[in-house]
Amino acid sequence: MTQSKINPELSRMAANTIRLLSADAIQKANSGHPGLPMGMADCAFVLWSQFLKFNPSDPKWQNRDRFILSAGHGSMLLYSLLYLSGFDVTLEDLKSFRQWNSRTPGHPEIGCLPGVETTTGPLGQGFGNGVGMAIAAKMTAEKFNTAENQLFGTHHIFAIVSDGDLMEGISAEAASIAGHLKLGNIVYIYDDNQITIEGSTNITFTESVEDRFKAHGWHTLCIDGHNHDQISTAIAQGIAEKEKPTLIIAKTHIGYGSPNKQDTAGVHGSPLGQEELRAAKLKLGFPEDKEFYVPDEVREIFKKRVGLLKEEYKKWREQYNDWKDKNHELEAVRQTMFDKTIPYTLTQELISALPKDTAATRVLSGNVMQKIAELFPGFCGGSADLEPSTKTYLKSSASIATDQFNGRNLHYGIREHAMASINNGIALYGGYIPFASTFLVFSDYMRPPIRLAALMGVQSIYVFTHDSIFVGEDGPTHQPVEQLAALRSIPNLTVMRPADGLETAVCWAVALENQQGPSALILTRQKTPLLPRVDGFNPSDIKKGAYIISKEKTGQAELILIATGSEAPVALEAQKILGQKGISVRVVSMPCKEIFERQPIDYRREVITENAKGLVVIEAGVSFGWYSYFELPLLMLGIDRFGASAPNQILEEKFGFTGKKIAESAEGFILKIKK
Repeated sequence: MTQSKINPELSRMAANTIRLLSADAIQKANSGHPGLPMGMADCAFVLWSQFLKFNPSDPKWQNRDRFILSAGHGSMLLYSLLYLSGFDVTLEDLKSFRQWNSRTPGHPEIGCLPGVETTTGPLGQGFGNGVGMAIAAKMTAEKFNTAENQLFGTHHIFAIVSDGDLMEGISAEAASIAGHLKLGNIVYIYDDNQITIEGSTNITFTESVEDRFKAHGWHTLCIDGHNHDQISTAIAQGIAEKEKPTLIIAKTHIGYGSPNKQDTAGVHGSPLGQEELRAAKLKLGFPEDKEFYVPDEVREIFKKRVGLLKEEYKKWREQYNDWKDKNHELEAVRQTMFDKTIPYTLTQELISALPKDTAATRVLSGNVMQKIAELFPGFCGGSADLEPSTKTYLKSSASIATDQFNGRNLHYGIREHAMASINNGIALYGGYIPFASTFLVFSDYMRPPIRLAALMGVQSIYVFTHDSIFVGEDGPTHQPVEQLAALRSIPNLTVMRPADGLETAVCWAVALENQQGPSALILTRQKTPLLPRVDGFNPSDIKKGAYIISKEKTGQAELILIATGSEAPVALEAQKILGQKGISVRVVSMPCKEIFERQPIDYRREVITENAKGLVVIEAGVSFGWYSYFELPLLMLGIDRFGASAPNQILEEKFGFTGKKIAESAEGFILKIKK
């Protein structure tokens, strides 16, 4: 819904209100970035007062437009807009900007305020998230709209992006995908103020952004970012463009309205200072002695806009109820998707999907994923050009392609960084459980969006295959050693390295049940045998992170061998050899270290008995992050160096990952303890 244009004088007053609310909050905090909110207030005001579709009373309305402040350092711009637009944001929230327990943190974070669509700040991530939201909107429209009712996905993804967003490489990756898929539901406004922290962008950034985005297949427009008529016309043209994403290049003045700091690097990331703030208020026609001042006329503009939008929302609800009455099956699917309903029999159904033959865990995972696609209509994703190796193609669905969004397989090309960021956007959109796959060593390219997924608590799943030096001949460039430890170091990321098919199926169940954060499955290239299990074993034990796969044969366990992934079968071989030498050994499989460490103390003591003389951890990765349980002596058999190019059987021998060599190391360890 486009609102009629507002009186130019009132329009300017409203934009200045946004500028000064932001500057006041930053000054009160004595911390923040006033440059962008003051520079982009005109573009933001026109967008929010004339075009953006939202309902502050139902901020999660499915068919709302999404607004992303990719340049998250300008967070006070967003907070001011939410406050003025009637969201559950108070003046006290603005006054407590960047303070302890505040709802208005330094960069926008989902879950703090309604209306914040994603956590931004690391530049370029919001840009990528928006592309994911646009893809999800297209998929939703294809899945649920009917000839009679076009109710879903008929909205736009708007964003404000900065020079920094466009300098980061992720923007090129994501823009390329958006252009290729012809995502005409994207309208981004580029704050082209030509200033970064170090000074003019001319010292590093002289490319033609317009030509670059044209080459990516985008619709580009150039405007004066302070001219409300030009802004309005450009946004309308962007909305009207259906075949290409739109980039509006808005020439702006950073810190607009500041008499002495406008167009300087100094206004980017520091408060104006009391004297300069008073001078800015005078220059913009506001009372210099009032803080957080909102003229009644400005409040009325936003009140009127919200009233119109609520009428549109009411009509949408009426149409939705009509659609629901006529499309019971579609509504049931929609509810299942957006509620992320988990079947009661999930774990058993995934186990039943396993083939009888032994195989690499990546292959076994691929079988399980076909069953997941049957059970979860929102399960979707793809790989960074590695699906033939990662085995992640959903065979019952088509691929997403240009003008074709009725599938569930996404082809990201060799763009790992954008893949993970786009998946965050898909997850944030609602209803979808996206997965992304590549080789484990390339998780390094994905770390920023993985970290943000964990910070936001969104359910995104990573399928990392080729999980160790046993990749073999490709050599150390492709053999991960430190990546497992690096992923485990991210709070709220569930990292699972299953040892066989049964563990793989159960780990997938854990990832699907974990709706409060991302999960990573770490899978082998090489075949792994089916593990034996102790009497009384229950597959649910795997969900506890660690469990006993082979008990000590005699008496009390002297040693406990803890293994992950493909090293579990080797630990069983070592147990047999040590048993022949009279050493009583227990073997524990630990597919998820973090989950195990969250278990009740009684269970942890049941698995790792405190009466043992020592622990031996066996994992083909760096030792960083491993430590003893219950203060028992610990021997870590890992790899604290890079790998080498050779067949994996040779690497097992040379790096000591055979039953014989592990037994030798463990025997020396226990003899040393006994001395």
